[in-house]
Amino acid sequence: MKSYKIIENGKPIEQVEIEKPIPVGDEILVKTVSCGVCHSDVHIYEGFFDLGGGAKLPTPAKDLAMGHEVFGEVVELGENVKDLEIGKKYVVYPWIGCSDCEICESGNEHYCGITTNRNIGITRDGGYGEYVLVPDKKYLFDAGDTHDNLAGSYACRGLTAYSAIKKANLVKGQKSVVVVGAGGMGLLSLKILKAVYDINPIVVDIDDEKLAIAKEAGASAAINSNDEDAAMKIFEITGGGAKSVIDFVGAAPAFEFAYGLFGLVRGGTYVLVGLLGGQTTLQLPLVTLTARTLTGTYVGSLAEMGELMDLVRSGKIDPVPVEARDVSEADKTIKDLASGSINGLVCLKHDH
Repeated sequence: MKSYKIIENGKPIEQVEIEKPIPVGDEILVKTVSCGVCHSDVHIYEGFFDLGGGAKLPTPAKDLAMGHEVFGEVVELGENVKDLEIGKKYVVYPWIGCSDCEICESGNEHYCGITTNRNIGITRDGGYGEYVLVPDKKYLFDAGDTHDNLAGSYACRGLTAYSAIKKANLVKGQKSVVVVGAGGMGLLSLKILKAVYDINPIVVDIDDEKLAIAKEAGASAAINSNDEDAAMKIFEITGGGAKSVIDFVGAAPAFEFAYGLFGLVRGGTYVLVGLLGGQTTLQLPLVTLTARTLTGTYVGSLAEMGELMDLVRSGKIDPVPVEARDVSEADKTIKDLASGSINGLVCLKHDH
């Protein structure tokens, strides 16, 4: 089978021929139809996260087919698998733990340790390969009528947005919600916020083209944070300050701008999602005096994936457009995503 792999971090992704996996026991072999390309793929490809001040958190990868937003067709079953139809297509939940630790047993296997998890496309070969081995049918989710190009995006960007939104302490119809980042995850969050909370948030970015797309997708306002009066506009719209901020960028300049959008509003919640990196400082008394919450979020649980896909199948979440490229363009796509030249979502397609 063809597989497009990182052979060495930062070096071009290479096409290689490897043996097609054979499922045993509870395993299922899925033929990749499409695979979303997520910004975390950029960090895996580069081999580090930027911690600021020259410090880096290494994410070494070697001989790895990335791709954790897999949508594929069931083609082979292990001998223990029952009641699963060959030829049916599913979204694959990729955040797979060791199944033995306390964290996995608590239902949070997406938090399983970096040395023990079995995350597809992160520590195990993923959707940049023609076939993906899935450990159990519980990790497969029906996407209903969702387009092939979009379906896989719900496994990471959609799920991460959904989980982040659940942590933001939102009230139905709330008008003081700010989404930082008008990329693929930001666009998915717009649709989820509307479907679950009837919220059309304010979207902040530094790219006017992406902001225009966000406005068309349902943002109540789209504001360039580089504009001199950007913060004042948001204070006016929110009536004095944001109550909830969901940051899909996670870069120091974006954080420093967005964290100030609360003003003196008490009880605000800042959900940090993005991983672009850097470091910053906080004025500690203000955290206490404003009773503010700053929380990180990491992808989402298997239970949250089930909730999200119920919404997807019901048609409550409006779809967003996805650019489709051939999987042979994996290296170019990673570089385009890193440079910021891709607007919205992108996926890689396999020509079987």
